[in-house]
Amino acid sequence: MIKTTGYLGIDVGSISTNLVLADSDGEILLKMYTRADGNPIKSVQQSLMKMGDLLPKDFLIAGVCTTGSGRSLIGAVVGADVVKNEISAHAHAACHLYPNVRTIFEIGGQDSKVTIIRDGILVDFAMNLVCAAGTGSFLDSQARRLNISIQELSRTALLSNNPTTIAGRCTVFAESDMIHKQQTGHSQNDIVMGLCYAMARNFLSNVCTGKEIQEPIVFQGGVSENMGIRRAFKEILKKDLIIPRYNMVMGAYGAALIALNADIKKSSFRGYEICRREIATKSFYCGDCPNNCEVIELVDSNEIIGRSGGRCRKWEGTTESRENVQLS
Repeated sequence: MIKTTGYLGIDVGSISTNLVLADSDGEILLKMYTRADGNPIKSVQQSLMKMGDLLPKDFLIAGVCTTGSGRSLIGAVVGADVVKNEISAHAHAACHLYPNVRTIFEIGGQDSKVTIIRDGILVDFAMNLVCAAGTGSFLDSQARRLNISIQELSRTALLSNNPTTIAGRCTVFAESDMIHKQQTGHSQNDIVMGLCYAMARNFLSNVCTGKEIQEPIVFQGGVSENMGIRRAFKEILKKDLIIPRYNMVMGAYGAALIALNADIKKSSFRGYEICRREIATKSFYCGDCPNNCEVIELVDSNEIIGRSGGRCRKWEGTTESRENVQLS
């Protein structure tokens, strides 16, 4: 049976833009993982255009949810019906696929998180936002320094028989330690696997401090694709990890499921024509209090379509000229 209705989840992170289109049963119809290359708006436009080309002309987007670090920005661009944080989105996807899950490890491009689930309910979480150590951006930078692809780095780690010890609490110290180990004759295989161990130890001792890590454990996010990190977690924890079939796009999948369950009467989705529009951002400083927050304005053909930023969130959702906005 050809599906003609779907729910769109968009996960906008620091490294990738992920789209998942799910049907009314929560089954994935289409998924996309795209490197953002520092321009999330352009990345979403390109991904939406590709998605539109793959779908029938009469296909209806019945709901849209955005998540990830760029969720508010992209929510305004696409006309999201729901904007949700990535912890909720990842938990929705994991619980949908694995109802008995009790722990979720999620490591992305710029942060890492542990989420504790009990009886299908999110009861606790923690995340690391202070340092890039233990995240995908650090793995990417080390792969570039070693002049290998991120896929080669993953395969190289599995060839190690004697992983060396690498300091993992700080990106600067870790890189210095890796260079030192190279200069003292350690093999690249052992250095790379040592880095994977250091990242896993850092995650467990920093992000997971005070958390009871119970099985089943689901490992998702971009870094879950790295076989060296998988090996390190399994050997340190002495527990199995579940790697979902859609491990790279679980945030977007969870967002699609949130849209599906949001009881949306009519979607605010702005359509595929946004893929060809010039959308820009501007900013101004709100001087209404000593915080002096920088507020980001999203502009489509000289029309303000959304604002974000600011600690008190009073500018969220306003689209009028600032001179006409009455804020209490």
